[in-house]
Amino acid sequence: PISQGGRPGRPDLHDVVRSFQIFFPAFPMTESLRKGSAIREPLRIFIAAENQAECDRIAQRLTRALDMKIAGSATSAAELEAAMRCDAKLDVLITDVMLGADDMAPVLTRIKHLRDDLDILIYTAFSQDPFVIRAILAGATGYILKGDQEDLVTSVRLLKGGGSPVSPTVARSVLRAIHSRTFAPQPPQPQKHETPENLLLSQRETEILTLLAKGISFSEIADILSISHHTVTAHIKKIYRKLQVHSRGEAVYEASCMGLLSDRIGS
Repeated sequence: PISQGGRPGRPDLHDVVRSFQIFFPAFPMTESLRKGSAIREPLRIFIAAENQAECDRIAQRLTRALDMKIAGSATSAAELEAAMRCDAKLDVLITDVMLGADDMAPVLTRIKHLRDDLDILIYTAFSQDPFVIRAILAGATGYILKGDQEDLVTSVRLLKGGGSPVSPTVARSVLRAIHSRTFAPQPPQPQKHETPENLLLSQRETEILTLLAKGISFSEIADILSISHHTVTAHIKKIYRKLQVHSRGEAVYEASCMGLLSDRIGS
């Protein structure tokens, strides 16, 4: 007899049932056997990395675990977004914060709007504070660094168990961001005689930046605010110049830290 917990050197019931199904796929499993074996569907994992060789290396580390299955891979932001728009069920996305020249923060924001229940694990060599904070603001629930001691398989299981695997260096970045935002001098409140033009961002620029933070495209912003695409582009250039940034992710991060983002969109 084989106990469900198994014994050292012997397969447990889970392994026996799995092997039996491989060799005899037509074997009908009874309800009691299903419950007793505690067999679960493997976690469906999608991988996004800078090249296919890196995707394959990550996949090889994960497929050693019986409870994980690679559902696909991508090496660019466009490939990743296209895959995320498919109906295939996914449990975990493992991605770098940069794919080539693409900043993944705005991409992750859009993916979270499409798949709110998808867990996102960042696996990267980028440990700088802006990368960490933008990824977390975009919806990442884990952030581990390549070369650290964290095991990738264990991190995925922790993620699906409700935890947030984070490398120690990354945790320090998050704490620094929280500390600087908590104790940084607050921007002066406008006096009664001041007009919106005296503020760092105008009302329209704040509206556009708030929509950018939600992952909405330039053309969609133009439709929502009933203005032209060229006007949206002009406002965004002014926003970047005022905040001294060069991308959507940086703009959202800086504005969030400064308390400039509005939770409501004006008419």
